[in-house]
Amino acid sequence: MTRRPGFLVYGLLAAFVLGSAAPFYWSFLLGSHTAQVAAQGVPPLLPGGHFLDNASRVIDTVPFWKALGNSVLVSSVCATSTVVFGTLAGYAFAKLRFRGRSALLAGVVATMAVPTQLGVVPLFILMSKLGWTGTTWSIIFPTLVTAFGVFFMRQYLVDAVPDELIEAARMDGCSQIGIVWNVVAPAARPAAAILWLFTFMATWTDFFWPFIALPADNPTIQVALNQLQSGFFKDYSLVLTGATLATVPLLILFVLTGRQLVAGIMQGAVKG
Repeated sequence: MTRRPGFLVYGLLAAFVLGSAAPFYWSFLLGSHTAQVAAQGVPPLLPGGHFLDNASRVIDTVPFWKALGNSVLVSSVCATSTVVFGTLAGYAFAKLRFRGRSALLAGVVATMAVPTQLGVVPLFILMSKLGWTGTTWSIIFPTLVTAFGVFFMRQYLVDAVPDELIEAARMDGCSQIGIVWNVVAPAARPAAAILWLFTFMATWTDFFWPFIALPADNPTIQVALNQLQSGFFKDYSLVLTGATLATVPLLILFVLTGRQLVAGIMQGAVKG
């Protein structure tokens, strides 16, 4: 018989959930009070009744809806392109035999150790020469594919797609594109779902490069939040209301795709 988890397991899980939700609740708590209450120190532990008023102030202070649309567009395009190119490159590194494969893979992995800050100046010059500075293309183009995405899909596809299955598809007359579409893509679906979610979240929360490349009137959501704390006096109720509003889309995304995410993680764990 399978033994059910005891009180200690449920207690640890509850503590972990509460600890993970505490920052979001704290942001909502301060955002539901006035600036005077937020500036006094520790606010009451129960929410106030000013969250909608503060949300309206956020929308009026910064181009919130434009920033939200830019973040949704950039994150969706980057996550989708990372999955597509990562799957193609990962399949090539995992299953195809060609000269220099190991050296190329080592070069891809080595780029993960290079800090992003080192490439900011040449990247900005490149975007300026292309005429993309100040547009969302300057944010989308550099992250259409990532070294982590290629390496992640390569590691998954090494064992997820048997060589015998690929040879059988070739004997049936399947081209390389047909093998990728009919054999590799279905097998890579769990890993692709995880990579898409992680890439979407990483792009959504990215601040450094969008802050440099985008102007104040065409920001992403993180750059727009930075505009809320400009000036000598920081209205923490306003800032944390904006942070709460920026977190809500991520929570909705994880609620909608949580089952697929857990299924992908469990399938990878069982397979390994």
